[in-house]
Amino acid sequence: MAEPAAARLTINLGALAHNHDVLREAAVGAEVAPVLKADGYGLGAATVGARLWDEGARTFFVARLSEGEALRAALTPDRPTTIYVLDGFTAGSGARLAAANLTPALSALPQVSAAQAWAARAGRNLPVALHIDTGMNRQGVSPDEARALVQSTDRLRGLDVGLVMSHLGSAESPKNPRNLDQLARFLEVRSVFPQARASLSASAGSFLGPDYRFDMVRPGVSLFGGGPEERPDARLKAVATLTAPIADVRNLRPGDILGYGDSLRIAAPTRVAVVAAGYADGIIRAGRAGGYAWFAGARRRFLIVTMDLLIIDVGDAEAAPGDEVELLGPNALLDDLAKASGSVTHEVLVRLSRRAQRTYIG
Repeated sequence: MAEPAAARLTINLGALAHNHDVLREAAVGAEVAPVLKADGYGLGAATVGARLWDEGARTFFVARLSEGEALRAALTPDRPTTIYVLDGFTAGSGARLAAANLTPALSALPQVSAAQAWAARAGRNLPVALHIDTGMNRQGVSPDEARALVQSTDRLRGLDVGLVMSHLGSAESPKNPRNLDQLARFLEVRSVFPQARASLSASAGSFLGPDYRFDMVRPGVSLFGGGPEERPDARLKAVATLTAPIADVRNLRPGDILGYGDSLRIAAPTRVAVVAAGYADGIIRAGRAGGYAWFAGARRRFLIVTMDLLIIDVGDAEAAPGDEVELLGPNALLDDLAKASGSVTHEVLVRLSRRAQRTYIG
């Protein structure tokens, strides 16, 4: 039974399909391979993945082996796909990767060696991707290491390198020279793997133009409405809408102190609504500095965010207990909340709590 005071998370699969179409148009000529790590950015990889498959997606990326197993179970057997695991070939993962038909993205020389040894013991070729570090210094073999692997007669024996990939570190800033630098490094390494497909761009890179598309782009956050430049983008629709009811309406007087401590002292008469959601539902506490909700046709600024409740300034709008407030969605924008929280849209999405009652539409 629904809990009357609970926050509600509505996930619009029609908006997801729209965003997928936008990305296909932006990266025309390249395959769009959705990234569904962290349970589909917190929105349910099984449901989201099934809808994206229906929209034409045939390749997916996840971070963890367990995520790949769960997605495979959700899509098999009637939805055949290629699923890449970004963690690569970790210790003891060989049998599980094979059982779930998952492809590891090898990102370090020890992983290459371990994958090759497993393939030799299994007596079979192992499909893999090779992740190249072109300047993020986070994951991937170096360009020199990649060239050395190719020049060796046996270090890739038994490994079918079907994809070479890298990741842009500043794609949200199209004019950042780092993008051109990483592109040049990737082009150089990509040339020594002429038979493999190539992928450099995630969400933001998908919008940088044809030079960055290669054979495949790997969007994540923009599928769910996050702008490629970490600001709202009118081409994309909100997939997640978080609402919560008003629990109380209060009139505050000058000098009243709001919430914990005494840092927020009211300077003028203020009418506020206490909303039944807080950081336990996914609204990052730091978002009170510049964050807003949408109520009665206008933005209403956050005053405080606590675990289970937050308070907004409703001004002279009519407000009563039970009225619904939009905390995230088509009017309370994902990128704006991320900016107010000093974070990124990815974190805002994955912090959405399972406590909120979930409904899928579209």
